[in-house]
Amino acid sequence: MITLTGNGLTLEELRKVLFHGEKVCASPESIAAAAKSREAVERIVAEKRVVYGITTGFGKFSDVLIGKEHVHDLQLNLIRSHACGVGEPFPEVVAKAMVLLRANALLKGFSGIRPLVIKLLLELVNRNIIPIIPQQGSLGASGDLAPLSHLALVLIGEGEVFYKGMRMDAGNALQQEGLMPITLEAKEGLALINGTQAMTAMGVVGYLEAEQLAYESELIAAMTIEGLNGIIDAFKEEVHVARGYQQQIATAARIRRYLTDSLLTTQQGELRVQDAYSLRCIPQVHGASWQALDYVKEKLEIEINAATDNPLIFDDGEMVISGGNFHGQPIAFAMDFMKIAVAELANISERRIERLVNPQLNDLPPFLSPQPGLQSGAMIMQYAAAALVSENKTLAHPASVDSIPSSANQEDHVSMGTIASRHAYQIIQNARRVLAIEMICAMQAVEYRGVEKMATQTRDFYEKGREKVTSIKQDRIFSKDIEVLAQWLKTVDWRKITNNSDAQQKA
Repeated sequence: MITLTGNGLTLEELRKVLFHGEKVCASPESIAAAAKSREAVERIVAEKRVVYGITTGFGKFSDVLIGKEHVHDLQLNLIRSHACGVGEPFPEVVAKAMVLLRANALLKGFSGIRPLVIKLLLELVNRNIIPIIPQQGSLGASGDLAPLSHLALVLIGEGEVFYKGMRMDAGNALQQEGLMPITLEAKEGLALINGTQAMTAMGVVGYLEAEQLAYESELIAAMTIEGLNGIIDAFKEEVHVARGYQQQIATAARIRRYLTDSLLTTQQGELRVQDAYSLRCIPQVHGASWQALDYVKEKLEIEINAATDNPLIFDDGEMVISGGNFHGQPIAFAMDFMKIAVAELANISERRIERLVNPQLNDLPPFLSPQPGLQSGAMIMQYAAAALVSENKTLAHPASVDSIPSSANQEDHVSMGTIASRHAYQIIQNARRVLAIEMICAMQAVEYRGVEKMATQTRDFYEKGREKVTSIKQDRIFSKDIEVLAQWLKTVDWRKITNNSDAQQKA
């Protein structure tokens, strides 16, 4: 059981909830803080004070005063009118993360929402009632208004959910679990939808997958080095310490460890003096991607514990401030950085694939074909990798440099962070398929070299890979192999396949 306090939630704890079914609860202290801020809201309403979102309309309607008799209608109308999301739903794991992160933010005690609303959010997480939330429609400022409105609909018994493998009305799912929908009180609708939890949830799931893929990319690259009799000297510690980037130094160290007892690597001058950059510069390129990913992790771990709604309540309601913590710019930048970092892992991987299949660049059978000419072997797998890499270059265009004003120009600068997070997630899926193709080609190459000469760790990785994709003895529908291996790379515990102490410490 993971106890939420509104502070200190980690990505590793999120991994346990999202991928391993860990349950969550709220700390008594955080529930007390939420209750205290709720009392402040009720005093504001009773005293008829003019406070944005509590006794006024929203956005451009902030100057419209709302009477006490219309409090419920105000919040209900807000949720229904803002539920304008379109397109395919977010993946279920992302929607679940969204619910959890919204609850954690509200537990900080700055939002004025009743504890029973937060507890219902936690019930959705623990009982796997997953809101169906369309992916498109958020500008990433004023919060992720449209996506979070679809989340909030579930709490009032409206909208749709995924529940027990089925898509159904939210009210039906709540009823099956013996849960009662709520009636929103003053400020509660606004507190539920004013936040960055859509982009952050998408970012968290994307980062967890990207981190795993980055580790796997190094092990796949190590196998490629063996398949191409790569020069190990370029990975010596002295080279990387001389430059000073810790991520580069760590990447080189992992490659050395993976290849420590390999009989397939060479020394400089033994077969050639230098390798191409896609081999020789693995620590520099992958290390730079790690630098960006470390930045992303830092920002996500701040944001998952942040108060991002508006207004925020301080000093028992004596100070209620309309600010801009809902603005997604920090996460928008982080997501754009993650897009570039992961796109580059795929970019350099595709160049290694080319070196594995091009007979002008190696001494292996052309396109790793069992019968060159009669059978095409891995020829078109390289095409597929090139197409995915090219698509990633388009998706990697930064979303955060764009802004379109909204709400009659009251909200005149927005982050587009949710678009950045969605594109980052797609890049990760594409990159994983590129790396799956490299792995298929690398496994074939080391077979020609002699599997018995492989390093212990890469051979173990090879054997696990061969359980998923068999050797190319005959042309076949390679699309199936790519998807099977990509799915394995997504779901396998990379700590186990790499025996990677660095990964365990990082996670």
